[in-house]
Amino acid sequence: MRTTAAVLWELGGKWEVEEVELDPPAAGEVLVELTASGLCHSDEHLVTGDLPVAYPMVGGHEGAGRVVEVGPGVREVAVGDPVVMTFLPSCGRCSYCVRGYTALCDDGAGATLGPQLDGTYRFHARGEDVGQMCLLGTFARHTVVPVKSVVKIDEGFPLHLAALVGCGVTTGVGSAVRTAELRPGDTAVVVGIGGIGANAVQGARLAGCRYVVAVDPVGFKREKALELGATHVAASMDEAWNTVSSLTRGQLADAAILTTGVAEGAYLQPALQLVGKRGRVVVTRSATPTRTPRRSRCWS
Repeated sequence: MRTTAAVLWELGGKWEVEEVELDPPAAGEVLVELTASGLCHSDEHLVTGDLPVAYPMVGGHEGAGRVVEVGPGVREVAVGDPVVMTFLPSCGRCSYCVRGYTALCDDGAGATLGPQLDGTYRFHARGEDVGQMCLLGTFARHTVVPVKSVVKIDEGFPLHLAALVGCGVTTGVGSAVRTAELRPGDTAVVVGIGGIGANAVQGARLAGCRYVVAVDPVGFKREKALELGATHVAASMDEAWNTVSSLTRGQLADAAILTTGVAEGAYLQPALQLVGKRGRVVVTRSATPTRTPRRSRCWS
């Protein structure tokens, strides 16, 4: 079938919205008509090369819509079902999935590389195969994805809101509630208030933290953090240290969650200095090993 998608053709290029050819779903796959797609910083990483991929690529890994066709062997969902896409598949059978670590599913090992799980492509344009970010490619009117990458949701839930649950909400909230293991009465610091950081702030609040300190050099983001549950804000980690030290009488934070645009090694030492005894530092950000470090004045 013919559909429309936003394709990135080269490193440093621009997203180009164009008509593409989309194959029907193969065994274990579904065709979804997208209602909404989120825009995550990881999509920008495709442009900058912070997340290395093979081009061309249909971007997008936060999406929700309805199933319009199912491939052979699919029984988990049916035509017409509303679904949210997950940025990593979950087979439910590998050693990680059965232990509850679905984000580490073996099927997710090559999710960002472009082709589907069987090594072939569903999108085609300009005579070339086109990959799908995280096996999804939600920057499209329609997409074909593994049934392992969709979750059926209740009828009537707003799909434009559900789209964000596929990545940003669960990643941010999970960083606070599950990985940082925040508890009632704790003090948390969230560094970087983008989509993930904003949800980490909400997760810390939901966990019952007494103090939630949001750190970002952008005033608008600090204002929004207060609306989303932060009790205090700071423009830098040095400023945050003074705030946290005063609030806790020198005991410092129980956890610091780094959700900056890219994980820089220079951020780790000041983050470690924000936490006290048995404190945890959670890094929820992508980092490219070969990346040349940039000078930054954001977190000084």
